[in-house]
Amino acid sequence: MVAGVVAFITFLFPNNAKFKYEFDKGQSWRYEDLRAPFDFAIRKPQEEVQAEKKKLQESFTPYYELDQEVITEKKRSLAGEFDHQLELVREEGQFEDVVRQPQKYLQFGKHFLESLFQKGILKLAPEHEGKGEDFVINVVRGNTTQAQTVGNLLFVEEAKGLLSDSLPRSKLAEPEFLYPILEGLISPNLTYNDTLSRKILEEELSEVPTFRGRVPKGQLIVTKGAYITDDIYQKLISFQAQYEEEVTQKQSYLGVFIGYLLLSSLIIGVFLLYVRLYAKPVFYSFNKLIFILLLLVVYSYFVYAVEQVEALSTYMIPFCILPIVIKNFYDERLALFTHLVVVLLASFLSSLGYEFAFLQILAGIVVLLSDVETREWSRFFYSIFFIFLIYATGYLGLSLIVEGNIMEVDWTEVTWLALSAFLTLLAYPLIPLLERFFGFTSSITLVELSDMNRPLLRELSLKAPGTMQHSLQVANLADEAARKIGANPLLVRVGALYHDVGKTLKPEYFIENQSGKNPHDELSDLESAKVIISHVTEGVKMAKKARLPAILIDFIKTHHGTTRAEYFYRNYIKDNPELEVDENDFRYPGPKPRSKEETLLMMADSIEAACKSLKSPSEEDLNNLIDKIIAGKTTQGQLEHSNMTFEELEVCKKSFKQMMKSVHHVRIEYPEEKAKKETQEG
Repeated sequence: MVAGVVAFITFLFPNNAKFKYEFDKGQSWRYEDLRAPFDFAIRKPQEEVQAEKKKLQESFTPYYELDQEVITEKKRSLAGEFDHQLELVREEGQFEDVVRQPQKYLQFGKHFLESLFQKGILKLAPEHEGKGEDFVINVVRGNTTQAQTVGNLLFVEEAKGLLSDSLPRSKLAEPEFLYPILEGLISPNLTYNDTLSRKILEEELSEVPTFRGRVPKGQLIVTKGAYITDDIYQKLISFQAQYEEEVTQKQSYLGVFIGYLLLSSLIIGVFLLYVRLYAKPVFYSFNKLIFILLLLVVYSYFVYAVEQVEALSTYMIPFCILPIVIKNFYDERLALFTHLVVVLLASFLSSLGYEFAFLQILAGIVVLLSDVETREWSRFFYSIFFIFLIYATGYLGLSLIVEGNIMEVDWTEVTWLALSAFLTLLAYPLIPLLERFFGFTSSITLVELSDMNRPLLRELSLKAPGTMQHSLQVANLADEAARKIGANPLLVRVGALYHDVGKTLKPEYFIENQSGKNPHDELSDLESAKVIISHVTEGVKMAKKARLPAILIDFIKTHHGTTRAEYFYRNYIKDNPELEVDENDFRYPGPKPRSKEETLLMMADSIEAACKSLKSPSEEDLNNLIDKIIAGKTTQGQLEHSNMTFEELEVCKKSFKQMMKSVHHVRIEYPEEKAKKETQEG
């Protein structure tokens, strides 16, 4: 699986040699003097080329084509309409001169239309309207092209005006006969040829020179420590492009591939070593490990895909989703390490340089420092804002180093960074989706499960209200201690709410739910022990049926560890001294707690139950009992699998004492009272 991930990522890397120098405008050249190893042309800055192309587009003369077929068509229409009108006037006895000399009138009309259409009747394209009479267009007549101003060409209204002026001077006796016929035939025949115009414009744009001057072989390009000016920068950019072209032709693709393969293997190998040493549960879990490796693959492919589209920028990819998701399912250290590895891989695939790696690493650190909480929308939005602020501030600082002037900053990149910060919101719907797919449990799910109207909790509160109150008290105890040692307070709180759900089946057998006769009086000690112990096994069954996450089921299994049902065990020995006792009949099935949260729940559960049995306890009574309970768990080996440290155990102990003192309303004993009490006792 790991080899497949390494191979896939390696195939995404470019197959050309990487330029061996790193540089940017405004920086010093930190290498030895650089001389041109070969002749190369100096490329113009992209902004300059684009400006020249824009200027060419603005001054471009569009092409309008004269449609010669219109003349033939209009003459044919004239002949038909003329004959029709001639028949009408013959019947009515009008226009006698036209009737006597029809060919004279018809020939005049044809000649007038031909001269009119040969000159051209213009119809401007919408984008050219309002340009004025001095606007120049290229008029295409057959195989010839002539540039003319719009003012020298005819429009439809002008052509009709010309008809009105020409007919009276035609020496025809009855010119009014022709006017309605010819007026109806006047229409544009000089129209915009969009295809031809675009073709010629593209040809002219392609001929815009992209080079200016050459650097001959052996000429000094830049000296060591020199300030990289705009001119030097452009020479270096041109040298880099030519270098990559020439070296790529000579190099072995296999050599480049092996180089990237070694780098990918090194990065992912170091990452897996970290996971193996400091995140063993992830390393030894197929689902968890494949999830981490899949993130490396997905982000690498995203960078590769975006780099293939010139109109997009790699800055748009929401890298900050990664630490948010990892932190929700694992911890901050693994989240940061995974983020660093992804950024390292992405930096090889991206063309943005060290600025990209700098901004993404910085943003990832800010995500973890801001303690993003996806279940709290206000904090989530604040974190998104801080991410964008870091992006924008970091980019501005990097740009000022290069440009030296805020007016020269390319603000389009800030837009891409803003989009990246906005897309980080996708973390919210992604987390529940990923947890369903990979079997994780997020804080969003835990909040949902803590709702007291959930079926198991509602049933527990109705059938075993005493147990429900006990669970709430345990939740408060464990929550506070978890905050003190940096454990997950939400997880331990929800685990505490569900740890005793098995008591729902036989609530009356547990002291916190009893209000009258004790049903254990009718059972033997062995039977009573089995009933008490069964609340763990039955609770697991109920939790699995309700499809609770495995991490919560572990709280049910481990909250008693492998301890004994001590009261019934001792009674059994006392009542049956002659019988050999099998301790396993009185032991909980376990396993022992492993995580800090499971350990906290075990201690909080025992402490809350034991302290409740005390009648008006003093602070000393509470402290002694808590010390005794925790010492007992340690002596019995119940904490031997826990990853809690002794230092954290002491912090938890202090937290439990403080909380229980508040619960039992123990009043602080002032020095005067203490002295008086000691005198009375003496």
